[in-house]
Order: sequence, then structure tokens, then C-alpha cells
Amino acid sequence: MDDPYVLGPGLAPTPFTAEQIRAGCPDGHTVFIRTTEAGEVSESVQRFDAGDADGVTLTRQFDGDSLTSRVSWRDLQAHAAFPSDFTTRVQDTIASPLGTLDCLRYEIAGEPPMRFWFALDHPGMPVRYTDGNSTTEVVRIERVQP
Repeated sequence: MDDPYVLGPGLAPTPFTAEQIRAGCPDGHTVFIRTTEAGEVSESVQRFDAGDADGVTLTRQFDGDSLTSRVSWRDLQAHAAFPSDFTTRVQDTIASPLGTLDCLRYEIAGEPPMRFWFALDHPGMPVRYTDGNSTTEVVRIERVQP
């Protein structure tokens, strides 16, 4: 594939390339996330460290537990590689805890549909996603020194 946004046949373009995600998630990049499901709220944190040309060490904290793993930038990009036959991509502006954000909104057909908002100024994970049962939203982004 010549297009760095398209990871394979039958896949819609991703919102960011692996290189854009790498540039947007330097060492110490920390994302605070809130998920609401059935009136219950949970929080989690993701932190990026030891990044290099190939990948990054990602630490996820949830409910007092911590999981650390090494992931490639391309694997992170692949999380947003949805089947083109079932995916609609449009520009959208949302109000979020991070402020007003210009986004690419991906809607993946299904019952219920899944929706992902990727903020153009924040390469990486979606700043909001819904699946009909829950809503997950980035509430804060910090760069914590390693």
C-alpha cells in the first residue's frame, strides 16, 4: 500500500499514520479516560514511555491494577483500521472536557453502531467513543516527565 493511512485491502483510511501517532505521543504523554456505562463511571489512565522508531511502552492503569506492554506505532494505528464497507467517516466538531475539538468521526455500522471521534490536534486514541451501551471520553491529557 502506498497510502500510509490505509493498512490493507478493504480497510478505511485511519485518522492518523503511525508516524503522526508517534509524534503526538512523546515520552510522558498521559491520557486520563472516563467511561460511563449504565450510570456507573470508571476511570483509567494510559501513559506512553520509552518511545523509539518502532514502538512505545504503554502503561494502562484501571481499578488499581497496572498493565505494561510494548506496542508498535503501527499496531496503535491499526486500532482505527475499520472495514471500509461498514465505515462512514465525516468531519465533526464536538464539545468535550478538552474543549471544542475538530474531529474525524467514524461510524461503524452495526446494532448498535459504534462511533469514534478522533481529534485532529491530538493524534492517537479517539477522544470519545460510544457503542450504544457505554461512552468513553478523554478528560485530560498531560505530559508527565519520565
